[in-house]
Formats: sequence, structure tokens, C-alpha cells
Amino acid sequence: MTKKVWFVTGASKGLGLTLVKKLLAEGYQVAATSRDVKQLNDAVGNSTSSFLPLQVDIVDNASVGNAIKDVIKKFGTIDVVVNNAGYGQLGTIEELTDAEARQNFDANVFGTLNVIRNVMPYFRSKKAGHIINISSIAGFLGAFPGWGIYNATKFAVAGLTEALSAETASMGIKSTIVYPGYFKTNFLLQGSMKLAINPIADYKEARDLEIIHDTQIIGNQPGDPEKAAMAFIILAEKENPPLHFFMGSDSVGMANTKIEILQSALTATEELSNSTNF
Repeated sequence: MTKKVWFVTGASKGLGLTLVKKLLAEGYQVAATSRDVKQLNDAVGNSTSSFLPLQVDIVDNASVGNAIKDVIKKFGTIDVVVNNAGYGQLGTIEELTDAEARQNFDANVFGTLNVIRNVMPYFRSKKAGHIINISSIAGFLGAFPGWGIYNATKFAVAGLTEALSAETASMGIKSTIVYPGYFKTNFLLQGSMKLAINPIADYKEARDLEIIHDTQIIGNQPGDPEKAAMAFIILAEKENPPLHFFMGSDSVGMANTKIEILQSALTATEELSNSTNF
């Protein structure tokens, strides 16, 4: 395997942290970002010249741009970008305020866009690079009550990555959307997940799902973060990495469910659909 230079956002916890530790253990050069660089340093526990910790506000384009320049200055290049920064926002469509919704889009979508805009000039100049954007299975199957805004951010990540892949097809630049299922990280815990400020009791389905996450899913997630980290490395080492990667058996199962739903709908309404042509 080659020893590419990686740039990973949101690396002080969760899958991002596990990935950074795995990359450093495998001998890669890694730049990683967090809003709190001390927390990042403490969590990674690596002070070698192969590791560049960066304090970055992902929603601030200038902050992101300066970070990319720092990586180029230290390592000379960037080969793989993992847009992992973001957080979960629970709350039904009616419950969430405009501020809550926009803040989730700022972190999950516009933060990713800031990274892409700032790294693309380097990728275009060398006609190479791989951008891995972390969506979620909730960015493919959206039928989770109380997750609508979060789902929308992750659908947006998937959509913009598909377009990016098409836009850069002649440049040698690769893009991959990763749709993780449930992994045994701190994603469902306080700090990575926000609840609605003003919950409405009438939304039984949303409240029931919140209880299920608290009582049944936390601590029982099927995904192994260490194996996920290795999967990222394998993806990045592929000559032709996939555009879509469903990570985890639960993610694969839910994706197949969505595909079956879509196929059924297409079949059931095909005659009506075709009737709308001139």
C-alpha cells in the first residue's frame, strides 16, 4: 500500500478519532481537525512528525483554508480527504427552530463544502486525490421519525458528492460517499447528538424512537470502529474506489430495504408515470 497524506475532519472522537489512530499506526502522515486542538492531541496521543493536529472551525471558510495551507506546508501534499465533522440533530420537522436546522446544515453540509472548495485547487493541479464524504444510512433511507433535518443534511452530502464525482471525472479525482450504520462510538451520546429545544409531546413516533436509542441501541451498536477504520484505508488504496459504500451489515440491510421500496413504487406506478409523456 502507498503512504498517502490524509486530512480528516472531526477527529477528536468517534469514527474520526479511530481512523486517525489507525492511520498513524499504519505509518501514514495525517492532518486532523477539531474545534479543540488540546482535546484532539490528548485523544490521539501521538506527538510524532507524522501527525499534524489543527484547530479548525469547520463552518468558517477562512479557518478551513488556513488549515489546508498548513497541511501543504508541512507534508507537501494531500491525497485523501475525509469529511467526517458534524453532529446529529434530533427533533421533528415542526419542533426544530430555524436556528437549530440551519446550524445542523452549517456543520454537516457547508463545513464539507468549505473543505472541498479549499482542497480542490490542489487536487486539480496534480490531477489526483480522493474525497471521502461521510453521509449516513439516514442519508439514503430517511424514514426515521424525529431525524428529518439530520437526514436532510446527509441526503445533501450524498447528492453533492455524486455531482462532485461527475464534475471531476476527467481530472483523476475520486469521490466516495460512506453510509455508516450504527457503530459503537459516542455518536449517540451528549456532545455528538442534540435534542430539540422545544419538543412537542404529540409526536409519539419520534419520542418512541428516542427511547429506543437510549434503552436498546446505545451500547449495542453492531459496528466495530476499528474495522471501519481499516475499511476506509482499503477504500483509499483502491485504484477505482466506489462512489457509494454502505458500511456495516445494518446499513446494507436498510439500503436493500429502501431499494425494494423504490422498485415496488416504480413498478406500481409505471403506467401512470409513462402516461405523462407527450
